[in-house]
Amino acid sequence: MRGAVGFEETRRARGRRGGGRSAGLQEPSLYTIKAVFILDNDGHRLLAKYYDDTFPSMKEQMAFEKNVFNKTSRTDSEIAFFGGMTIVYKSSIDLFLYVVGSSYENELMLMSVLTCLFESLNHVLRKNVEKRWLLENMDGAFLVLDEIVDGGVILESDPQQVIQKVNFRADDSGLTEHSVAQVLQSAKEQIKWSLLK
Repeated sequence: MRGAVGFEETRRARGRRGGGRSAGLQEPSLYTIKAVFILDNDGHRLLAKYYDDTFPSMKEQMAFEKNVFNKTSRTDSEIAFFGGMTIVYKSSIDLFLYVVGSSYENELMLMSVLTCLFESLNHVLRKNVEKRWLLENMDGAFLVLDEIVDGGVILESDPQQVIQKVNFRADDSGLTEHSVAQVLQSAKEQIKWSLLK
C-alpha cells in the first residue's frame, strides 16, 4: 500500500507543476520529445532539433535555449522543470546535452533518450564528446539524433542499435571520397581520349 501513496504524491506533484494528468486527463501520445539540443559551455547552439511548434521561430528557440542554459549550467542535477516543460540534461567536458518534453512526460523516458544520445555520440566521436569533435562530425551527430527521435517520436533508446543503424547508413551512402575520386579519374580519362582522337 505504501507504493500507492508514493504514486499518488507523485501524481499530485505533477498536477502542481502544471499540465498534470489529474488536472484533465492527457491522451497518451507517441510524440514525447519536444526538442533536443546541444550547447557549448558558453550557451551557444551547436545542434538543435525542435519537433513541435512550441517555439516556432529561431529567435524564440535561441531565447529558450539561453534561459535553459542559464538555469542549468551551474547545477549538478540532471532534471529541470522550466516553462511548463521537463528538461533532462547532461554535461560533458565543454558540451551540454538537453532533451525536452512536456511537463507531464515521464522523466525516465526522457533520460533514456538522453543516455542513448550521449552513448551513441561517445561511440561516433570515438570517446571524445567535446565541441571540437562534435563540430568535425556534425553529420554523424545528426544521423545519431535521427535514429533516436523522429518527429518527436522515440524510435530507439538502445545505443548499440543506434550505432549499428548509423554505421549501416554510412556504409550505404553512395558517394564516398573513394567513389568521387573514381568518377573524377574516369572523367579525366574520357576527356583525354576525346582530345587525342
